[in-house]
Amino acid sequence: MENTAPAITLYSKPACVQCTMTKKALDKAGLAYEEVDLTQNPAALEFVTEDLGYSQAPIVQIDDESHWSGFRPDLIARAASALDATV
Repeated sequence: MENTAPAITLYSKPACVQCTMTKKALDKAGLAYEEVDLTQNPAALEFVTEDLGYSQAPIVQIDDESHWSGFRPDLIARAASALDATV
């Protein structure tokens, strides 16, 4: 049975150029993701600022150890390769 749940969470905000570029790069890489709007979700905002330590959107979280902030096409490509290898 195939797991259809997104492996990636994208924390973003409206009118964010880096967020838009990150979404386009994730889509181009064929990666499924769940998008969380930080302006609409106070708990998510607290999580990324307090627990993960980021102050800039977007934040891409693959798992507990693998996450980053900002537009990082290099890390998106690496994640796509790693996730392909586990399928």
